[in-house]
Amino acid sequence: MSQRLRFSLQLGFTLLVCLFMIVPIAMSVMAGLTENYFQGLQSGLTLRWVSEVWALYSGTIWLSIKLAIACLVITTLIGVPAAYGLLRCRHRVAHAIEELLLLPVAVPGLATALALLLAYGSYREFRASWLFILIGHVLFTLPFMVRAVHSVMHTARLPLLEEAAASLGASPWQRFFGVVVPNCASGILAGALMVVTLSIGEFNITWMLHTPLTKTLPVGLADSYASMRLEVGSAYTLVFLLMIVPLLVMIQWAGKLTGPRR
Repeated sequence: MSQRLRFSLQLGFTLLVCLFMIVPIAMSVMAGLTENYFQGLQSGLTLRWVSEVWALYSGTIWLSIKLAIACLVITTLIGVPAAYGLLRCRHRVAHAIEELLLLPVAVPGLATALALLLAYGSYREFRASWLFILIGHVLFTLPFMVRAVHSVMHTARLPLLEEAAASLGASPWQRFFGVVVPNCASGILAGALMVVTLSIGEFNITWMLHTPLTKTLPVGLADSYASMRLEVGSAYTLVFLLMIVPLLVMIQWAGKLTGPRR
């Protein structure tokens, strides 16, 4: 088989896979922009359903943004020092802690949410607060921040840089904020984008922990598909994509920063 034919077959297969994945999304977006999905484009294009989504579910969007920002702040404050501590620790316990950090990712979100309900569900005011959902989001996203920062720290030759800074009289705090943080900034950026994206799109944990007053964007999306017109649910999907796709593109860009440099 010639190289040109092999390339053509690979390209054709790749395009078919892309179409298989993209066509349903495109159809959903068009459903949210048409006056009547069952009549198709001949019914006309409209932003009516997007406006209706904003009128009915704007609170879920703002809550998701607030949760994502709060989750980002907490995971950064905890994750960066944790990754640094794992890097400095030479004991076997560091590997055990690193594996334990992955448990919230390996365990189904519903199980994590159930555990939180059993542990803290009896506190009424806390249970009804968005802070209760925030705990679940932090548990789920923290491993991604730690892993992203830890992998960059491994390749940044931090011990040598810290030794040089210490020889010049830098204190531990000065070494951390003046040497460690700047040299793992790309990892922090990649982890931050991952945390925000996962927090905005997280459904399983949120669905178990939410109340009627603390619905997030994914929960509202499920509610719109279950109780509203198909066009409203599709318009909600469009709003969700407008929030998530730019973040995914930024994650790809940040991934290039954290990759090996030549």
